[in-house]
Amino acid sequence: MDTIDEERADAWFHALSDRTRRDILRRVMRGEQSVSSLARNYSMSLTAVQKHVVTLERAGLITRRRNGRETLASGEAGAVRSAARLLAELEDVWRERIARIDDLLGAEAASLPAAPQHPPAAQHRAAASSPPRKD
Repeated sequence: MDTIDEERADAWFHALSDRTRRDILRRVMRGEQSVSSLARNYSMSLTAVQKHVVTLERAGLITRRRNGRETLASGEAGAVRSAARLLAELEDVWRERIARIDDLLGAEAASLPAAPQHPPAAQHRAAASSPPRKD
């Protein structure tokens, strides 16, 4: 797998850390949309939505283009696939660590001495309640 530029990864995670930006990305991955039509989906100003779009664009997750007076946004599938590959790589690292921990715990449990066997509770109570024997 290609090494992913750490600055690019930082930009992806920053852009995706916001719920509104994740929603915008989902919408534009389905098809190109105008920023003004995107803004209608949120209880915030057009300017606020434009700032979210710019953050996603700087991360390389979407592109913007002008069509007359409209700004159109579309998703960048290649960048989203790269981000997904990075997440899969991180998941593999953690799965390997968990497997090693499981192996260590299994080996440790196998090397422990067997737990002492105690008499059943009823026998233990009966022995404790009987008077001492005189020989």
